[in-house]
Amino acid sequence: MKSDAAKGGGAGLVPKRRFPEFWNANGWRVTRLNSLLIEAKHRNRSLELGPADVLSVSGEYGCVNQIELMGRSYAGVTVKDYHVVENGDVVYTKSPLKKNPFGIIKENKGKRGIVSTLYAVYRPLPECYPTYLDHFFSVDYNLNSYLQPIVRKGAKNDMKVNNADVLKGYICVPDISEQQKIADCLDSVDALIAVQGRKVEALKAHKKGLMQQLFPQEGETQPRLRFPEFRGSEEWSSDALGNLFDVTSGGTPERTKEEYWNGAIPWITTSLVNFNIITESAEYITDSGLKNSSAKIFPVNTILLAMYGQGKTRGQVAMLGIKAATNQACAAILPRKDINPSFVFLNLGSRYDELRGLSNSGGQENLSQGLIKALSFSFPSNLVEQQRIADCLTSLDDLIAAESQKLDRLKTHKKGLMQQLFPQVGEDDA
Repeated sequence: MKSDAAKGGGAGLVPKRRFPEFWNANGWRVTRLNSLLIEAKHRNRSLELGPADVLSVSGEYGCVNQIELMGRSYAGVTVKDYHVVENGDVVYTKSPLKKNPFGIIKENKGKRGIVSTLYAVYRPLPECYPTYLDHFFSVDYNLNSYLQPIVRKGAKNDMKVNNADVLKGYICVPDISEQQKIADCLDSVDALIAVQGRKVEALKAHKKGLMQQLFPQEGETQPRLRFPEFRGSEEWSSDALGNLFDVTSGGTPERTKEEYWNGAIPWITTSLVNFNIITESAEYITDSGLKNSSAKIFPVNTILLAMYGQGKTRGQVAMLGIKAATNQACAAILPRKDINPSFVFLNLGSRYDELRGLSNSGGQENLSQGLIKALSFSFPSNLVEQQRIADCLTSLDDLIAAESQKLDRLKTHKKGLMQQLFPQVGEDDA
């Protein structure tokens, strides 16, 4: 590829980088989308396709089989009026507020599918390479720039675009051979990202499975797997968490008192509790705020457990890497010398689903100190075995973090590459 010093041989937009075979090609043209796509209106009137062929557009997954995505049967769904779609068709969700409202039918095992009439379907003309559009509209700037002039406000202030108007916007596009080259390049990067993503997920699944073996499961007091050097050792001890550790919580200084806030004492809320070691805080309180509230400073290696939250927060754990105070939504499990804090942190982290299942009766499914103190906790008395388990899982965490960073770098690389490969309408190519 070549930088923007190599301008095209004709008028038009030129991206900052082009593949060598297009260095002397004409600049990109700005054209209406209706020169690339036409509205497709092939309905499933003959019932040639059934519920198992229903596809759905998802910003996260693209166009996927709806049964596989939703995990439920579509028996009895009326599909007679559904659109019949083929590989390469462009599907629009009719909701510009959604992430990635355009989807491309691809990798559908060479078969046709059907989509609900809630979607609009467009078929590519010979001048259009459809996956080029898929990548073009995945850039937020390109999508927003395209939709803004054609979006209209409907009833209740909903943002809508009717089927015909979707094709009236302007898009910058090269000749089809260059479209294909760009799409194939980005497809290859997507393939690398997908492989790396699967690697990260596989490592996470491996860790989860390993934790289920190394720690006793719900209702059990002994692990299913021990390292060879400890297999002949005494069985693990078990007791209620509240009998083994001091369990308490923090508090919140009065928000209206300015003198209580922006001090030097880190103050932790459940928003920071996410299976992590906490080394910094978003908020700080003063000595006065500490003295005039239920907040208290907890030592390093205190385990925090989120007690409130209807989303994913409730049941998550963290370990303090700094001295800090917390709010009342965090249960604080104070460290003791004969139980490794990393072992406690990893043990409770492996029990997220179990912790989520505990709740008070009442309007909200919150945890309480009483429920947490009553939780059974098992551990080997040998500190060396505790450390061995913690080291094993921590090294796996380090590997997951390293592979996750590789994934993030690939995504960043793709983002930068797209900024180079796609010119922005209105940018000066002189």
